[in-house]
Amino acid sequence: MVEFLTANFVPLMFGGLLVFLLSGFPVAFSLAATGMFFGFVGMEVGLFPSNLFQALPLRVFGIMQNDTLLAIPFFTLMGIILERSRMAEDLLATVAQVFGPVRGGLAVAVILVGALLAATTGVVAAAVISMGLISLPIMLRYGYNRTIATGTITASGTLAQAIPPSLVLIVLADQLGRSVGDMYSGGLIPGLMLVGMYLLFIAVVAIVKPHWVPALPAEARVYNEPNGSSGHRSLLILLAICAVAGYAWSQVHQSIINPLIGREMDAPGDEIVIMSLTVASFLALFMALFNSLFKLGLLSRLAGQVTFVLIPPLVLIFLVLGTIFLGIATPTEGGAMGALGALIMAGSRKRLSWSLMSQALENTTKLAIFVLFILIGSTVFSFTFNAADGHIWVEHLFAKLPGGQMGFLLVVNLLVFVLGMFIDFFEIAFIVIPLLAPVADKLGIDLIWFGIILAMNLQTSFLTPPFGFALFYLRSVAARSDYTDHVTKKRIPAVTTAQIYKGSIAFIVLQLIMVTVVVLNPGLVTGSLSKAAVVDDATVTDMLNNMPGLEEEAPAEGAEESDPTEGMEGADAQPAEPAAGEEPAAEDDPAKALEEAIKKAE
Repeated sequence: MVEFLTANFVPLMFGGLLVFLLSGFPVAFSLAATGMFFGFVGMEVGLFPSNLFQALPLRVFGIMQNDTLLAIPFFTLMGIILERSRMAEDLLATVAQVFGPVRGGLAVAVILVGALLAATTGVVAAAVISMGLISLPIMLRYGYNRTIATGTITASGTLAQAIPPSLVLIVLADQLGRSVGDMYSGGLIPGLMLVGMYLLFIAVVAIVKPHWVPALPAEARVYNEPNGSSGHRSLLILLAICAVAGYAWSQVHQSIINPLIGREMDAPGDEIVIMSLTVASFLALFMALFNSLFKLGLLSRLAGQVTFVLIPPLVLIFLVLGTIFLGIATPTEGGAMGALGALIMAGSRKRLSWSLMSQALENTTKLAIFVLFILIGSTVFSFTFNAADGHIWVEHLFAKLPGGQMGFLLVVNLLVFVLGMFIDFFEIAFIVIPLLAPVADKLGIDLIWFGIILAMNLQTSFLTPPFGFALFYLRSVAARSDYTDHVTKKRIPAVTTAQIYKGSIAFIVLQLIMVTVVVLNPGLVTGSLSKAAVVDDATVTDMLNNMPGLEEEAPAEGAEESDPTEGMEGADAQPAEPAAGEEPAAEDDPAKALEEAIKKAE
């Protein structure tokens, strides 16, 4: 029995964890109980020393002192404040008026608002429930295909997993031992590309099946001008002016910002984009405020409404991400600034109350404790797991895979995709990622790239039956029985669970395509990361020439009183200019020249 336990200790640990999870025991306590139980069993059979768990309290205190994890409650508080202050309702109502006149406009509005909510709230439940309550009745009212309507809402809500500042990216950065700022920077382009794929899909549907995504009727457009015009021309002019201002800033960003922060390298592209958008947003807000204060009438009602509703959350997003990308603030400090900005925005709209604050703080505390306890439980589990050389066992599992890096990534993505059908993304991040990260590192896979791939894959876990949480969130707010619409007075059939599940299929396919694109094009992630400075030969030579103390070396006893730098071609002495017609001498290695000079000095 003892030999069997010793030979199969790691597989038995996994089996024990599975038994705990299937029994319905909370995940955090399942992890901790499995680790503690098998740790004591290992001590009894002589596999571990009796002092195995002595260092465990220090590990737990290390988790509690981890400043990076403070970003989770800050960003959660920011999101809940914005969501409870009805920002989603205002955004959907306004953006729907902008895109409503075109086919598929309501679906486009839902996707864009979903992206904005992802970058502000970062909470899937809040985004899906808000859009399900507000936009689904409107889409059904005007004849949208139910599969497209439900799929658009659930998929747009899951963007909170991929677009910075995402809680998933914070957790993955912590588990992979990488910078949260680098994870945000690497996830920005793939997240925006996924939004673009969603929009392209709606555009294709509008062309192929226009009756599935009808335009908003004229009587539903509420921001028309007194002369009957829609006000889109004024909005386009404002957009063009701000675009020119943003482009102009992108041309001078480096020359302005680099001296301010003392940076000599070129500014990263994502930083330039974020700061250019910030400048353009501030200009739009200033113009709208100026027009409103002095009643100039330069902007249409639609343009003014869009600016006042859309720009403040955009500015908040850009400021948070911009300060992180510039290196002015850490992600934790950026999250604190975002939470403060959310409070200011809610207060400026007179929607901040003690009740709202109490609910936001309570929910933030619950989520933070939930994450912290899972992390502590996973630490106890991994403590015993690593003591039994479980990481080597996992490496051996993947060692024989064909295809090297690509074979490993294929198997890992299949594993995470299947696990996502049954367990929560936090559980996958804390249980599976610590086991896979060392193997990925040994295979030479960039861990930021690996983290973004997993984040994009984990996003599908919210849409995949049978336990897709986004599907459940929409099911909880969608009509379960037929009802009469209060505007059109028509009878609207209930939304079935099958329609919600069916609607997610196309968007799951789009997300898997995006995962494939990121796997095949690592430059989408790593191309936006800060590169290490490359030092060429000339720089090395200059450094050697200016090393202090070399010119002061005294000659050794018995040595000729000659130039102390004789023979030091790479040090202070400069080689003589070659005479006319002579070939210049080959340039020596500066490090070798320095070594020879020191030997001569001895």
